[in-house]
Amino acid sequence: MSNEQIQWLMKVLQPEKMLGSLPGIATLPEANLAALIGIDRELYRSELNAMRQNAKAAAAALLDESGVGKLVDQLPLHKGAQIIVFGDSLTADPQSWAMILAGLLAARRPDDALTVTVNAVPGETTAHGLARFGASLAPQPDCLIFFTGINDARTQGPNPTKTIVSHEESARNIAEMRSRAIGECKAQRLWITPPAVNEGKVAAHSGLSHFSVGFRNAALAIL
Repeated sequence: MSNEQIQWLMKVLQPEKMLGSLPGIATLPEANLAALIGIDRELYRSELNAMRQNAKAAAAALLDESGVGKLVDQLPLHKGAQIIVFGDSLTADPQSWAMILAGLLAARRPDDALTVTVNAVPGETTAHGLARFGASLAPQPDCLIFFTGINDARTQGPNPTKTIVSHEESARNIAEMRSRAIGECKAQRLWITPPAVNEGKVAAHSGLSHFSVGFRNAALAIL
């Protein structure tokens, strides 16, 4: 496999997160996690470290841009604030926006002791997210950032007639999460809208096409 294929597997197949409810999964050694996605431990460790370094480098590059540091300083976060980010593979990715955010805060505001906890599971729909959402509310975070829903617009098979989750059900799931967040904690809340996808690239992607996965931008636009 190429490095690109290996990194894709490590982004979308994270057994420690996808199987996170199983007793003992959190304590599996790297060798076992590597074996579950079909690579050896040293390669797994090397690629994981590379992706984490990419996130740190991206944060540093952003802080080099004029005005970005000031924007980070102005974020309404008190000392010791706990930030929980909730989502799917777009957030669980070791070099995702969430990891870049953590890098920005650590580099720019080290004395504030801000923490970013990633509570994200690759492949998850809003229905899956709703089922495990309580784990993000229990710590009583100061800030909740939601980035979920793209997998609701996923299709399966060569001639799909529907998305995995209907937009009506997506709306109900998101409304329920919003209601619970308001009622069960006092966190500031930020919702990020899932982005459009390049449907042509999705269709041509070796990994996604192997599983007959597609995405519909028309469905994403409704979320």
